[in-house]
Amino acid sequence: MHICSHAVEWLTLAFLDGLGNAARNRLAQHCSSPVEILVPAKLEKAILGPKAPAVFSDQVKRRKALERAEREIEALRRNGFSLIAHCCPQYPEELKNIEDPPFLLYGAGNLQCLSEPRVAVVGSRSATSYGKRCSTILAQDLAGRGICVVSGGAYGIDAQAHKGALAAGGSTICVFGCGIDVTYPGNHKGLYAAIQENGLLLSEFSLGSKPNRFHFPMRNRIISGMSRGIVVVEATEKSGSLITARLALDQGRDVFAVPGRVDSAKSRGCHRLIQTGAYLVQNADEILAELQLTETADKSSSASGRAAAGTVDVETLSPGARNLLKSMEPYPLSIDVLGRTSGCSAGDIPGLLLELELAGIIRQLPGQLYELAG
Repeated sequence: MHICSHAVEWLTLAFLDGLGNAARNRLAQHCSSPVEILVPAKLEKAILGPKAPAVFSDQVKRRKALERAEREIEALRRNGFSLIAHCCPQYPEELKNIEDPPFLLYGAGNLQCLSEPRVAVVGSRSATSYGKRCSTILAQDLAGRGICVVSGGAYGIDAQAHKGALAAGGSTICVFGCGIDVTYPGNHKGLYAAIQENGLLLSEFSLGSKPNRFHFPMRNRIISGMSRGIVVVEATEKSGSLITARLALDQGRDVFAVPGRVDSAKSRGCHRLIQTGAYLVQNADEILAELQLTETADKSSSASGRAAAGTVDVETLSPGARNLLKSMEPYPLSIDVLGRTSGCSAGDIPGLLLELELAGIIRQLPGQLYELAG
């Protein structure tokens, strides 16, 4: 838990009705502490416009803002949450340099995540099994090699990225489009509890803030702004992930895209990114090499240890299972298709599929479809 110095003053400024985020940031740039903000000379230097002095001189507004700030700090301390201002060493340097940085950051969990190299993994909410698997594997490999995985906690790709990082025993940051004390989506209560335990929940919105629609584009600029690079795993042509990718480009970040099936609408956004200059990425090594993070990753040997432990010796499988495995793909296939492509008899296939499934090589999906597990 960390509460920034002059927290009451910073929050009073944040809650003062009539000031926008850009105005607050200009004040913060010209003042070493919020105490100085009420000095008229500072207001003139910050060039806030003719209406700014009236905002500060309105005693009713100032009293309401102060009272709300005091209640906010009490709630922060009661819940063990953190409050980070620009002046705090925990505030990410990358985030300070974007066009409209968050004025304050609320955190729940391990603030050490903010000092680690970070890569964002985002994508479709209605992801395919292929997209979910890619997101999980990429995040697991990145986190296992010392990279903090950043995402937005949404269904689909985001959730799998967080889960992959946690499964690797690494760190992950979930950036909220609401207050950090608001669970959205509601089904992710368990996931957020795990992230708070082993990573960090982060938001620029005050406690109790609802997940309003306009909050999420604001959230996206933080995801891209605090990351060295952003990986889009799966996205339609109108996906919000493409907005995050464009923000990343504007912020000077590298953008990576995972290719998918050419006949899948869920991959068209990624393919468009690749056509317009995004890096086509197939694994974590390619991301780390492009971002020049291989030295950092090489310091962690946990990923290679996990890979070795999870490797299946194909030679231990029966000849029939090895033959059937040659026909398996990362995309779901039916028993009929596998029968035609493998040459295995219809009577043998169920047993062979069970053998491969027990070995952890494939997984069964609804509708008696089967796909490679990784």
